[in-house]
Amino acid sequence: MSNVYEIRVPDIGNVHDVDVVDVAINVGDVIALDQTLVTLETDKASMDIPATVVGKVNAIHLKVGDKVNTDSLIATVVLAAQTDEASKAVEAVEAPAQSHSATASLGQTIEIVVPDIGNVHDVDVVDVTIQTGDIITLDQTIATLETDKASMDLPATASGTVQQVHIKIGDKVNTGTPIVTVLVSDNAVPVASDTLPNTKEPTATTAIEVNHVATLVTTTSTTSESSSASPRKPHASPSVRLFARELGVDLKNVTQASGVKGRILKEDVKAFVKKAMTEVSSGHVSGKGIPAIPVPDFSVFGDIEIQPLSKINKLTGQHMSNVWLNLPMVTYHDEVDITEMEAFRVALNGEKNKEKDAIKFTGLLFIIKALAAALQRFPRFNASLASDGESLILKKYYNIGIAVDTPNGLVVPVLRDVSNKSLKQLAIELGEKSEKARAGKLTAADMQGGCMSISSLGGIGGTAFTPIVNAPEVAILGVTKSKMQPVWNGEAFEPRLMLPLDLTYDHRVIDGAEGARFMETLKYYLGDIRRLLV
Repeated sequence: MSNVYEIRVPDIGNVHDVDVVDVAINVGDVIALDQTLVTLETDKASMDIPATVVGKVNAIHLKVGDKVNTDSLIATVVLAAQTDEASKAVEAVEAPAQSHSATASLGQTIEIVVPDIGNVHDVDVVDVTIQTGDIITLDQTIATLETDKASMDLPATASGTVQQVHIKIGDKVNTGTPIVTVLVSDNAVPVASDTLPNTKEPTATTAIEVNHVATLVTTTSTTSESSSASPRKPHASPSVRLFARELGVDLKNVTQASGVKGRILKEDVKAFVKKAMTEVSSGHVSGKGIPAIPVPDFSVFGDIEIQPLSKINKLTGQHMSNVWLNLPMVTYHDEVDITEMEAFRVALNGEKNKEKDAIKFTGLLFIIKALAAALQRFPRFNASLASDGESLILKKYYNIGIAVDTPNGLVVPVLRDVSNKSLKQLAIELGEKSEKARAGKLTAADMQGGCMSISSLGGIGGTAFTPIVNAPEVAILGVTKSKMQPVWNGEAFEPRLMLPLDLTYDHRVIDGAEGARFMETLKYYLGDIRRLLV
C-alpha cells in the first residue's frame, strides 16, 4: 500500500550545521534504492546521502547552501512498494550493537584495519597513499576504496611510523582486512571505526541509513595535519568521481572547481571534456599533460611586484603555446640584396614629399607585395591543414597579417586582397590599422582571414630570429634590420644593403626543398621589385 515516507539525514556523528553542497533530485523524480539524493560536506569530508526507499519524490525540504544536522528532513517520498531491505534493516537495528574501542600508547605497534563498511564485500583498493617508513598523522588518508556506488578514503586511526603496508592498488578488501602496521609515536587514540552509531528508535528508516553511512563518507581534501608525503587529492564527491571515471577523466587535470569550497562538480567535468574535445578537433592541444614548471616564492630573495598580464598577453601566450606543442616547425634563414629596392624606395619618397599629404613608403610595403606574389606561385604556403589532418584547404585570396607591437601586447591586423592593391593603398591601410592596433580599437574582423603573417623587427635591430607560425596559417616571415655588407660580385667586393629573412613553416605541409624554393622566389622579387610588374 502506497504512503508518504520521510527520508532524513542519518547519524553523521558529532558534527553540526553541515553544508548541503548538492541536491541531485527534483520533485517528481522516481528514485531507486541507494540512489544519491543530496551531498553534504564538512571541512574534512563529504557524504553522499542515499535513498533508503523506492518511490516518487513528493517534496524536497532543503537546498544547496542550507546547513543540516542528524535527522534533518531531506525529502518526502510516495512509496512505490515495500522492500525487503526495510525488514532486514529493522532486524539489524534490533540486534545488539557491539562497541569496540582500542587505545595505543607510545612505542606500541598496532594494526590499522578496514573499518565496518556495511554489507559490501571484495571492495577495490584504488589508491594507497603511504609507504613503509612514512610518518602518518591521525585522520590522514592512507588508502582509498571504491565500490560501484561510492568511494571511501580510509583515515589513519593513530599517529606513527609505517612499519608495513599490507595492501596495494588492485587488491580487494573487506571489513577487518589489515591495511598497515604502525609504530605509535604519540598518545593518539585510534577511532572505534568498526562501531555503528546506536539508534534510539529502531525504525526501518534509521537502520537503512546507518547501514550505509560508513560507505558514504569520502575525504577529498588534504587537511593541514596531513603529511607532506601525501599528495593533494581532487575535491569531489563519490558520484562525481564515478562520473569522471566513466568518461576516462583524471580529476587531477580538472582545474575548474565551481562547487562550494573548491569542489569539483559534474558540470566541471563536462566542461573539461568539452574543452578537450574542442582542442583535439581543432588540432590544438592545451598541453596539460606536460608537468608545470614550479615557481618558487621569489619574495624570500627580495622585494617583488606582481603585475597582471593583459588579456592580449594571456591569449597570445595560450595560442603560441598550443602552436608550439602541435606544429613541427622549421625555420629557414637567408638574406636578400635590397640595394636596388631601397634606392627606388628613397627616390619614390623624394618625389612624394613634394606632394601635399604625401604618403611615406616603407620597406615593409615592398615585402608585403613580394610575399603576395610568392604565395601565388606556391599555393601550399597559402593554405591551412584541415582539422582531420588529411587534406589541405587552398585559399584563392591573398591576405597578409602584420604583427604590430602595442602597449598591451602583440596583435596581428590583416591587410586584405594584397595582390590587387597598389603600394599607396597598402600604405594607407597599414597606417590606419596600425593606429587602431596601438589605440586598442581593432575588432575581431580586423584580425581574421590571414593567409600568411609578417613579423618585422627591422625598426629595432637583430640579425635573425625564429618566429612562431600564426596557426591555422602554415608559414610566417620574419624580418630583421638590414645592413651594408661587402658582397663579392665575381671580381671584387662591393657594398650592398642586405636584409635578413627568417621563414618558419609547418613541416607537415611544407618540406625543406619547397621552403627553400619559396625563399628564393621571395628574394627574386625583392632583388628587383620591377619583376612584380611582369
